[in-house]
Amino acid sequence: MVEGAQEERVVLASPKEIRRQIVKTIARAKAWHLGPNLSMVEILHTLYERVMRVDPARPDWPGRDRLISKGSAAAVLYAVLASRGFFPAETLKRYNEPGSRIVPLVEMFTLPGVEASTASLGRGLSIGIGMALAGKRDGMPYRVYVVVGDGECQEGQIWEAAMLAPSLDLDNLTLIVDCNKLQGSNRVEDLIRMANLSERFTDFGWHAVDVDGHDCDALEAALKKPADGPKCLIAHTVKGKGVSIMENDVAWHYRSMTQAEVIQALRELR
Repeated sequence: MVEGAQEERVVLASPKEIRRQIVKTIARAKAWHLGPNLSMVEILHTLYERVMRVDPARPDWPGRDRLISKGSAAAVLYAVLASRGFFPAETLKRYNEPGSRIVPLVEMFTLPGVEASTASLGRGLSIGIGMALAGKRDGMPYRVYVVVGDGECQEGQIWEAAMLAPSLDLDNLTLIVDCNKLQGSNRVEDLIRMANLSERFTDFGWHAVDVDGHDCDALEAALKKPADGPKCLIAHTVKGKGVSIMENDVAWHYRSMTQAEVIQALRELR
C-alpha cells in the first residue's frame, strides 16, 4: 500500500480457511484457547479485508489503522495477519514452541502487525483510548479498533475507560465486544449479569449497536457507519464456531485436542 492507503478490497483466506489454520496451529502446539479464537474469525476477517487501512510491507506506517485485539485469541490474530501478508504462514509453526516468543496470548514485539500486549485482561480499551487520543492530537487520520470479550467486560478497568472515551470525543475509536456468552470456566451470566451491553454503553455515551458477529456484511456496515463519537459493536458470536464438538462448550477455553478431534474438526472445516 502506498501513502494514503488504497481503498480496494484485499482478499484474505476465507473464514473457513482461517479456522482450519487456527485448528492446525493450536493442535500442532498442543495449546489451548480454541473456543475464543474460533468465535472471533469473522470480526478480524472483516476488519483486515474490508475496513482497516494497513500496509503489511510497512507495519509501522504512521498512518495505519490500529487493532488492539483480545488477549486470549492470539492464534486467530496471527492467522489473519499471515493471510494479510504481514509474515509467511510458515511462521505459525513456531506457535508455542519451546523457546518461541509466539505464545498463546497476544504479546507485542513478537510479530509484525501486533500493536499491544493484552494478556492482562481489561487493559485493551485503555490502550486504544491512548492511541486514539494521540492520533487526534497529532492530526493523524488513522482509526483505532479494540476487541474485547464479554467476560472481559467484567473487569472494572473496562468501565473506567468506557466512561472516559465519550468525554474525549473520540470519533476515531471503535470497540467490538466478542459476545460469545462464555468465559474461561463458566457462562458469563452465571458469574456477573452482562445482559443489554449495548444499552449500557449507550448510557455511557457511546454509539452502540448489536450485530451478528459471524455476518461479515453486517459487521462491515456497522463498522463503516459514521458516528460523532466512539462506537461500540456488540458482536454476538458462538464460542468454538465452526466445529460442532466445540460450539458453546466452555471446556474448549482450556482443553487441548486429541488427534481424533483434530481430524474431525478439519473434516468439518473443509
